[in-house]
Amino acid sequence: MYIGDYLARRCVYSADQVALVDAAATPSRRYTYAAMNDRADRTAGWLRAEGVGKGSRVAVLASDGVAFYDLFFACGKLGAVLVPLNWRLHPLEVEAQVRLVEPAVLLHDGPLVAATVAHLAGLRDAPRIETLGSGGAYAAGLAAGARPEPITCESLTERDAACLLFTGGTTGRPKAAEVSHGQIVWNTLNTRLGDVRESDVFLNIFPLFHAGGLFAFSVPLLILGGRVVQLPRFTPADVLRQIGEERVTIFGGVPTVFQMLADAPEWAAADLSSLRFCMSGGAPMPVPLIRRYQQEKGVVFRQGFGMTEFGPGVFSLAATDAERKAGSIGKPNFFVDARVVDPETNRPLPPGEVGELVLRGPSAMSGYFRDPEATARVFDAEGYLHTGDLARVDDEGYFSIVDRLKDMYISGGENVYPAEVEGVLYRHPAVAMCAVVGVPDERWGEVGRAFVVLRVGASATEAELIDHARSHLARYKLPRSVVFLDRLPVSGAGKILKRELRTHEL
Repeated sequence: MYIGDYLARRCVYSADQVALVDAAATPSRRYTYAAMNDRADRTAGWLRAEGVGKGSRVAVLASDGVAFYDLFFACGKLGAVLVPLNWRLHPLEVEAQVRLVEPAVLLHDGPLVAATVAHLAGLRDAPRIETLGSGGAYAAGLAAGARPEPITCESLTERDAACLLFTGGTTGRPKAAEVSHGQIVWNTLNTRLGDVRESDVFLNIFPLFHAGGLFAFSVPLLILGGRVVQLPRFTPADVLRQIGEERVTIFGGVPTVFQMLADAPEWAAADLSSLRFCMSGGAPMPVPLIRRYQQEKGVVFRQGFGMTEFGPGVFSLAATDAERKAGSIGKPNFFVDARVVDPETNRPLPPGEVGELVLRGPSAMSGYFRDPEATARVFDAEGYLHTGDLARVDDEGYFSIVDRLKDMYISGGENVYPAEVEGVLYRHPAVAMCAVVGVPDERWGEVGRAFVVLRVGASATEAELIDHARSHLARYKLPRSVVFLDRLPVSGAGKILKRELRTHEL
């Protein structure tokens, strides 16, 4: 079967090539496509014996490693649906997600999620809970000596769901984006057309419960026949070492990750010569940092943009435009239609005007699982998905994200986009990281407050940074206060958690 059974299909062409390097193991373990397919068949066989079949949900609450891939590809063979859960969430938040998806089985990997597992096990209608650790049925199935029976789901089509990914933050009603096999295939094609090659080696630090972890590069590259190096978590020393040892050709992260790498003690001696490019997303990459990578390591950058509900490969900015179009996310990928529209009227806006970014194409999600009302709100009558991002497009067709609709604040009746202010602050030589949020003000309604982390050995005052911004921005856009911190709160994917900064006590 060509839908769902990705590894068996890949083995027709490159069974003996290394597919995955599991750097979560000590020492790292290397698996060929044939070995990965064997593991997926064994895992699928065990799940089938537990009653898992087409359409069943299989939840996983675990750290990143080979088991995650085993479950994803096993679900594809069965026509089941993988539901990755964020182990960083509070047990009550995970409970709400589990109640929504009603998994046939929930698998976990032990101490990291012990409190959440104990909470779920105590529920009156608790799901079946199994461990991924030694001594469990999953591990026993992998250790069995007999050759596993090949498993595939002949009735599976590209319209069927492969995965449910939760989105929309950690408050309010949980929403799970339904990722179909068709979305995966079209995203893989967009990724290939975006200059990802079958010979590439991708180092993944994105959590596998995020779209960026599974679907930005990892699954597309495994479909294409490349290699994925999977780290269990991000540490600068491990990333720099793995790039050199595994001759990594593509590495992705958010700007904070690249800043931490460049500031690490291991940076000077690191061998990054194998990298074809680094992909940055989540926020504009500061030009000084782009130049530092180019000058010190010969590394070029591409900017990207994606989201759980679409792609996640949506836009790409070529390395040749990294400085000339700094701050841009580039142009839409091959099979993506993008517009900037008036948020009130939904009418397309001309180049240069700020509006909401909307997307259409075959790599869109099918909808939100068991939430037709939320699905109807995000898709319009023409089939465009409304992203909630404010954007503009220039005369050359390059798009730029201005901010999130929810991050924009209004000061004295004027819209202020924090990303624009942050871009100016990053030009100051003392600023390593920064984030701007709107805070209440009796006179203006809201004003900007900047949170800044200074470079090691550098110094700057509040007045100095505001004066720096004044030379680039209109007065109403200036932050009225600057708070200096040792570090900014960041998510597991490295994104700055502005919701925590808005409630920061001074």
